Amino acid sequence: MTRNIILLSGGLDSATCAYIAKEAGDEIYALSFDYGQRHTRELDAARAVAAAVRATEHLVMRFDLRLWGGSALTSDMAVPMDRDDTAMAADIPVTYVPGRNTIFLAFAMSYAEAKGASKIYLGINALDYSGYPDCRPEYLAAFQEVARLGTKVGTEGHTVELVAPLMHWDKAGIIKAGLAVGTNYALTWSCYQGGDTPCGRCDSCLLRAKGFAEAGLPDPA
Repeated sequence: MTRNIILLSGGLDSATCAYIAKEAGDEIYALSFDYGQRHTRELDAARAVAAAVRATEHLVMRFDLRLWGGSALTSDMAVPMDRDDTAMAADIPVTYVPGRNTIFLAFAMSYAEAKGASKIYLGINALDYSGYPDCRPEYLAAFQEVARLGTKVGTEGHTVELVAPLMHWDKAGIIKAGLAVGTNYALTWSCYQGGDTPCGRCDSCLLRAKGFAEAGLPDPA
């Protein structure tokens, strides 16, 4: 059994990665982040998914990116609503959190090296990704080189592998692949607004709804 780290937000994509790792027979160590995001409801979802995939360990790292803001997710800035595909593709939205994936991966790399993990799974996607620059293949390749050069295991020729199985799939493809390995999407949370029920209007809700519609399936959440 291979020990691997799953970056688990509680959203649709990271949950799919967790179930893919479970199907592969991996020993799962889940890592989530409470960084001051307005949608802390996703952490409840992350805990539920970690339990469902029988993670050996689930850690929630806490730090506060509200200290410098710069994002609608870590400040009082309004979350964009009702944007179509053209608007989403036009620019980097205000829901982008400066350096978030780099911060997450730095923690994950340290965790993986300390635990002797072979891989880090992350649910980044280069198609339905709202224009975030830290969800692209070239970003992942660059951080893989950081992992090789900046860790003890890397210098010894055993670099922790960054695995992004969803990178080139659209949301419908992700959902179908996730269901094929038993992903329980009723446990997941995607809405940027938080609260008790999804708003249905933010970019994340709209991309999720589009994915289920194109897959021809109802959203269980």
